Amino acid sequence: MTSPYERALGPRIAELHPKTAWYFRTIPPGHVGVGTGVFTTAGSRHRWLRPLFRIAESLGVAFAGWEREVPFRIENRTVGGRAVATRWFDLPGRTWVMPDVVALGPGDVLRNEIGPRGTVVTTFDIDVRDGAVVLSIRRVGLRLGPLRLAAPRFLRPTIGLVERWDEARERHHVSMTIDAPFLGRVYEYSGFFEYTIESERP
Repeated sequence: MTSPYERALGPRIAELHPKTAWYFRTIPPGHVGVGTGVFTTAGSRHRWLRPLFRIAESLGVAFAGWEREVPFRIENRTVGGRAVATRWFDLPGRTWVMPDVVALGPGDVLRNEIGPRGTVVTTFDIDVRDGAVVLSIRRVGLRLGPLRLAAPRFLRPTIGLVERWDEARERHHVSMTIDAPFLGRVYEYSGFFEYTIESERP
């Protein structure tokens, strides 16, 4: 089964830069997409939010702190029509891991479960702008055991991600931001990376 991004985009995938389209297409069985690079900046600039982000870090959702020049690695797989990704952030004194799973739901809306237990659940739209992929969040919710909690509209953060090919550097570039009502920018990361698709078979 094909990548959820590829199905959501449909013929619009041809509007992407070929390198960006390649990143979001289906990864063949027995293969893994591997990205390695450096985030120029990553985390939250707000020290007073650190206690909240420490909880988020333990849940595999977002890390606590504000860092520069953060090496990272991502592994992507297409499994049963879902995009399964794991990211490793090499932070000072520790390596933090963020897994997530993206599936395509009704109405071509993408659903993302973040963290090893899928603690944060978002739905989002995918668009193409100037050859780049633009993801914008519709809804955000929490899964805490049997509880399902949805953020009310007036408290819902604005989350955006742009993934593009940088011709000058000949690298992929990703930028993710989270803006909260009344607080502004509370979390972000941005950086360049190289990407290959490798066989996992012996």
